[in-house]
Amino acid sequence: MPVRTTSDEIILFDRKTVRRHRDRAAATFTDHDFLHREIADQLTDRLRDVKRDFAIALDLGGGHGTTTFDPNPETMVTADLSDRLLNRMAGGLHVSADEEFLPFAENAFDLIASTLSLHWVNDLPGALVQIRRALKPDGLFLAAMLGGDTLIELRRAFLEAEAETTGGTSPHTSPVADVADAGALLQRAGFALPVIDTDTITVTYSDMFALMRELRGMGESNAVAARSRAGLRRDTLFAAAARYQELYADEDGRIPATFQIIWMTGWAPHETQQKPLRPGSGATRLADALETEERATGDKARPEK
Repeated sequence: MPVRTTSDEIILFDRKTVRRHRDRAAATFTDHDFLHREIADQLTDRLRDVKRDFAIALDLGGGHGTTTFDPNPETMVTADLSDRLLNRMAGGLHVSADEEFLPFAENAFDLIASTLSLHWVNDLPGALVQIRRALKPDGLFLAAMLGGDTLIELRRAFLEAEAETTGGTSPHTSPVADVADAGALLQRAGFALPVIDTDTITVTYSDMFALMRELRGMGESNAVAARSRAGLRRDTLFAAAARYQELYADEDGRIPATFQIIWMTGWAPHETQQKPLRPGSGATRLADALETEERATGDKARPEK
């Protein structure tokens, strides 16, 4: 369950814990950055398809240092919640910043990109509004975030194991955005020409403990505000590992871990952008295109001979 503050603000994630996890991962992040590198490569390919130069760009949540832009912007700014991740980076401008409270002026960037950080934001609609305001007119927003099917295997294993060993459940994986809501969120934030698509990446591990070490190395450990502060009971942990193996292991004994990626693309509004035609302004009749007679409502149209 989310935590509700006295101001009636719903808190899904403990942002201090998110920062602590990213700080902790900084020293050995390159040993566990396969997912960030894969998504960063895909983001670069998508930018190449746009075929536009971006003079001033922001890599939001980019302290992992895997994102490269082609062509390179004249000015590159990287912002991240973790100072330790930023301190590993060389070149460019680095800003310690929280995605929920962006410290940038309006109309500051031609491009804002984000790779695997926005799924830890409590107020995603509010963050998207801030991103849109920080873009210049006709500026591009391109982001990849984890979707709701991420780690579905781990979630099930823990739910069943905890119900068996404790008689109850608590969240062990992050509640993340749903694909069906992502497009509406972009429109709500004021983006023009929003596009949403998804990708699924499946990785195999020797066992659940290897997966959990990988998540810790990526800075993606559990930071849900309502998580149990007492930690996992030993019997629950081993029951979850056994359940994971029983449900999902392949013939070689390896277990899969699913990462669903939601891609979000939107543009800051500009008068030169394409707009839908006014209803009734079409120059071609539908009846002509279908080669039928146009008749009043209730009558049946007949194909022309």
